[in-house]
Amino acid sequence: MKKKLHYASYLLVMLLIFSGCKKDRNEDEPEQTDSNKEFFVSSATSGSFTKVQLQALAALQGFGSFLPLIQYDVDFYKITYQTTYKGSKINASGLLCIPKGMTTTPALLSAQHGTMFRDADAPSNFPNTFTGFELFASAGFITVIPDFIGYGVSKDIIHPYYDMQTSGLAVTDMLKAAKYYLKDKNIAVNNKLFLIGYSEGGYVTMAAQKEIETHTSHNLTLTAAAEGAGGYDVSGMLAKVATVPTYPDPSFFALFMIGYNSIYNYNRPLTDFFTQPYATNIPGLLDGSKTSDQINAALPAAPSALFNPTFYSSLSNPLAETNFKAQVAANSFPNWYPVSPTRLYHGTADQNVYYETSQSTFNRFKAAGSAQITLTSIPGGTHETSVTPMMLDALPWFKSLAQ
Repeated sequence: MKKKLHYASYLLVMLLIFSGCKKDRNEDEPEQTDSNKEFFVSSATSGSFTKVQLQALAALQGFGSFLPLIQYDVDFYKITYQTTYKGSKINASGLLCIPKGMTTTPALLSAQHGTMFRDADAPSNFPNTFTGFELFASAGFITVIPDFIGYGVSKDIIHPYYDMQTSGLAVTDMLKAAKYYLKDKNIAVNNKLFLIGYSEGGYVTMAAQKEIETHTSHNLTLTAAAEGAGGYDVSGMLAKVATVPTYPDPSFFALFMIGYNSIYNYNRPLTDFFTQPYATNIPGLLDGSKTSDQINAALPAAPSALFNPTFYSSLSNPLAETNFKAQVAANSFPNWYPVSPTRLYHGTADQNVYYETSQSTFNRFKAAGSAQITLTSIPGGTHETSVTPMMLDALPWFKSLAQ
């Protein structure tokens, strides 16, 4: 999800917001014994925001249609927790959003953000950054928004972009840390659990859904999931890229290949994947200081110009790069289908994550036996314009199941 900040207006709203914030960066850690304690590391207060302040922020950031759904003041916390990366425990982080003044016990919801490149955009940096999913807390859900590995406190790790297992665990482990924190602070939460995400967040949401439904050891029971434009069929996405003359977000490929090169220990020179000077320039472009627009401007829109010719031709050759393609296929949700109620969303005019990747995934899941899955097409929706329709459709659905 890419939201352009109008900084002058944003600073004015921040002045309003910070006047009402209560800061406490030295909050004590919980001391109780709990099965989820091992996942919790620390918490820090990010502020208390009124309904009016959140409405102002929502309007500023392009979520004006969400204003009637903003009902509650919200407390925000940065949570540091433990998760697993390449077989080892690491610290990760995210944002916990707790609605205030509810007369019913809220459900728990985890929201997964879209592809990002700047360290500053990590959700735990709220209120200096804003994903839009924070508004689900003001609509009545205790909401967690993981930063993902490679952002927040784990920013020194190369982000494992479109890796199913690490993506799923980053969500489930934060949920467990949040449940521990809530229990220790005597903050009531009911037994309903919802997942939602868009773009990369749609993929991560599906990865978390698979993790929850496959491994009962997490002690998490999913109520429903909403997943938008997630590119779940990663193999199909790459195959399509090999057939198009241009692609609007070459930054995605840079992040994807450098991530796979790291997490799967390929340790191959980037010239195996990219032409020069891009192979040399990509690590600097992905240093965490640049936006997707800045990175895209420094890379060619034509995949045939970006990729090493041998690697590019391998994308349409089933006998080439077999190890890489096997890993991509393993991250495309094979041999599984959703059991919980699931809604897929995708804009029909999306040129960043192809609509066909949702259609093929939906068809495969239905054929495998998924009885509670639907695909909602957003007519004429682009990658940037389809997130709000998804949120506005998913929220009342979640509310109908939340109590």
